[in-house]
Amino acid sequence: MKSIVFAAVLALSTFAFAKSYQVTGPVVDLSDSTITVDKKGEKFEISRPAMMGGDVKKGDKVTVQYSMTATEIEIKSGGKEKKSKK
Repeated sequence: MKSIVFAAVLALSTFAFAKSYQVTGPVVDLSDSTITVDKKGEKFEISRPAMMGGDVKKGDKVTVQYSMTATEIEIKSGGKEKKSKK
């Protein structure tokens, strides 16, 4: 039980410090887990809880507040690579 509470507090504190963004435009696609908004030809697909935006439907103009969270970080290199001379 303590680990579940700790995980919830950690997740909430992560979102509290993440920079917030918004996108406004018509809804072009909608599922239980995503909403896709078209902003001047650029499509933003954003994950969402199933019940958030309960009555929203395709074609509705919406403003979505969202934040970005890393799901994986992979280190590619430690700086500039040395070029070998021939």
